[in-house]
Amino acid sequence: MRVSGVMAGSLLGQDSGSTAAVTVIKRALELESESRYPQALVCYQEGIDMLLQVLKGTKDVTKKCNLRKRISDYMDRAENIKKYLDQEKEAGKYHKQIKIEENATGFSYESLFQEYLNETVTEVWIEDPYIRHTHQLYNFLRFCEMLVKRPCKIKTIHLLTSLDEGSGKEQQSSGLEEIRASLRNHGVQLELEYSSLIHDREIRFNNGWMIKIGRGLDYFKKPQSRFSLGYCDFDLRPCHETTVDIFHNKHTQKI
Repeated sequence: MRVSGVMAGSLLGQDSGSTAAVTVIKRALELESESRYPQALVCYQEGIDMLLQVLKGTKDVTKKCNLRKRISDYMDRAENIKKYLDQEKEAGKYHKQIKIEENATGFSYESLFQEYLNETVTEVWIEDPYIRHTHQLYNFLRFCEMLVKRPCKIKTIHLLTSLDEGSGKEQQSSGLEEIRASLRNHGVQLELEYSSLIHDREIRFNNGWMIKIGRGLDYFKKPQSRFSLGYCDFDLRPCHETTVDIFHNKHTQKI
């Protein structure tokens, strides 16, 4: 995808109200020039919204005309990026990477997955070898809760994990059975499968999105106490360092 230069600096005057918009648009141009198209698209969309607010407060006719032209140009650039990303998705070439730093916050399941969940999602496949211990079972339960309450219309969840062969075997089995029964009450079928050979961690939705998290669902740190921020709201829970790779393939299905 070729990028033609457009200077954000000539976008507006020097009034303080336009400073933030110029900064965001400049960032979008930089990201686009670096071929970081998903991030560039987000910045363009944010910048355009800010420019529209500036336009509402602009009285000078000439400035309004120039600003409308700039907004139109940036909307065209954003639309071209969106079309390019859609083509990449269709070709199965889409890849986005998110790096979660040590102790970072703001990465609850809702924050991480909401972009990829919509009403077309009816089936999910989770491969994670470590859905064994109590906190890991709660992580899986929390992920299921998100799927049930999001706009998607989940019918089936497939979980492939490893079997705890130690003292936690009964707890793992009974915990997953309780989750299965609870999901059934919400009209969702949980299909369980165990494998001692599983190592990869990935989540696939039947709308084509595939998310691979280095640590699987278990990337949250233990809370400092039962009454510390982040104990309930996982957007406030510090994370372990990990990497999230996001792919798209319209033919995503169980492998």
